[in-house]
Amino acid sequence: MHFAPDTDEALVFAAALGNTVSTASRSGADELSTPAQLTALLVENRYSGRFDRNETELREVRDARGRIRHLWTLGRDAAAFEVNRMLRDARALPHLMRHDGFDWHLHATDLGAPLAERILVEFSLALVDVIRTDEMGRLRSCEAEDCDGVLLDLSRNGSKRFCSIRCGNRMNMIAFRQRAAGEAGWRPGLGWARDHASGAVLSGTR
Repeated sequence: MHFAPDTDEALVFAAALGNTVSTASRSGADELSTPAQLTALLVENRYSGRFDRNETELREVRDARGRIRHLWTLGRDAAAFEVNRMLRDARALPHLMRHDGFDWHLHATDLGAPLAERILVEFSLALVDVIRTDEMGRLRSCEAEDCDGVLLDLSRNGSKRFCSIRCGNRMNMIAFRQRAAGEAGWRPGLGWARDHASGAVLSGTR
């Protein structure tokens, strides 16, 4: 599943921003705690426009992160309401721009607007496409245990379950261990099975 290129890019960035919280990040810490961390995220995602690189901007972007994570969980109608409100609050005026090596794409704020405002407006414009095509199901929560990550599913069949390869590998390992434990456990009528690694009987028959 692919939307317009700028829609894909805005959604990918929003997911990356949403997954900087401590309950979803790779490090287990809040990865948006300093202006330097915010700058690194912007550079990695080729984000353009005004950057103040100060604590005020960081605080505003962290607030925007919370709004994005909330929107990610909403149904289609509720999301449409929130998108309309965010565009209205920013006095958004959609227009086409070509800049910084990017081909024509949609903006609704000036490049000199505050970073958090631009993030929310660009996410709102991306959600316009998602809502109009009835694809809100592409925005989900990670199914991994102990992960609070947001998941963007752009796969053809919409079967993605985890926010990252790391979460997928972790859950596959948990499932493997559970299957292995089940195979080595009690079997009705046969007693306890042998431990496959040591060959020892785990318990006597009943």
